Amino acid sequence: MNAKTFTVAGLTAAALLFSTAVAPATAQTTVTPFAGATFEGDAPESQLSTGVSLAFMGDFAGVELELGYTPDFYAQGGDNELVLVGESNVTTLMGNAMFGYQRGILRPYAAIGVGLLRSNVDGGDFFDDVNENDFGMNAGAGLMGMFSEHIGVRGDVRYFRSFTGDDDSDVELSLGDFDFWRAYAGLTFEF
Repeated sequence: MNAKTFTVAGLTAAALLFSTAVAPATAQTTVTPFAGATFEGDAPESQLSTGVSLAFMGDFAGVELELGYTPDFYAQGGDNELVLVGESNVTTLMGNAMFGYQRGILRPYAAIGVGLLRSNVDGGDFFDDVNENDFGMNAGAGLMGMFSEHIGVRGDVRYFRSFTGDDDSDVELSLGDFDFWRAYAGLTFEF
């Protein structure tokens, strides 16, 4: 494991531990498998994205662990287009703080957090393969609607962006160049 990967993994673990420490004692647990699409930013065209969210939410605040996967992130379509990259994917693993009103049938919320942005690109015959583990952030908002006491639906729109570190110090971070949006919907199970 190189120093950059170790730093990203360490910062992600620290963010998740912090998120767990601030979880409300009376939190409701929700699990949301989701499907949606990436768009804008570095996503050349809309691609299917899937994942799962595990959230612990009190009346007004909570924490979330979210895992997302987008295959063919840099896919290029069309019969007459030159394809410059082979297979590609982006994986996100984020620890988030959540804020919103979580009682009643409709539950609006906002989320912000940090974690891992992993990009893999097969360069094919023309380019080198690219495998990047970057520390990144995400922010967004959504709405959960409950059908019953334990089942509902959830929709969400989030912005993802990488951070870059100073070559001399991995502690100093600034916004990186890699970014995209993701919108999704999923069935929510509350315990």
